[in-house]
Amino acid sequence: QVQLVESGGGLVQAGGSLRLSCAASGRTLSSYNMGWFRQAPGKEREFVAGITWGGGSADYADSVKGRFTISRDNAKNTLYLQMNSLKPEDTAVYYCAATRRLNSGVYYYTDDYQYWGQGTQVTVSS
Repeated sequence: QVQLVESGGGLVQAGGSLRLSCAASGRTLSSYNMGWFRQAPGKEREFVAGITWGGGSADYADSVKGRFTISRDNAKNTLYLQMNSLKPEDTAVYYCAATRRLNSGVYYYTDDYQYWGQGTQVTVSS
């Protein structure tokens, strides 16, 4: 199975940028469709972005479209989330996740994913 470790979170002012990374070990990342989720205090974990195992297709939550970009470097076994024009409402713990589902596609629900990282905190100040 794959192990996932996120990094790159931190404190940033509104309008700023951060790039999150998710390093995989144990198995090659190219075997998995991947996703980023986030969870704010008192809220459910929600889909942010997803990408197919080959990187050919991606999709985003409406709240982040045009501001966030998901990408992957399978050679480096790493998933990324570039976050621009950050807003205070983006404040949350961000998780990367991998799904064993075999069909290449973007998966939107937490139940679709079997492997999760420990999360990285992103705080956006106004």
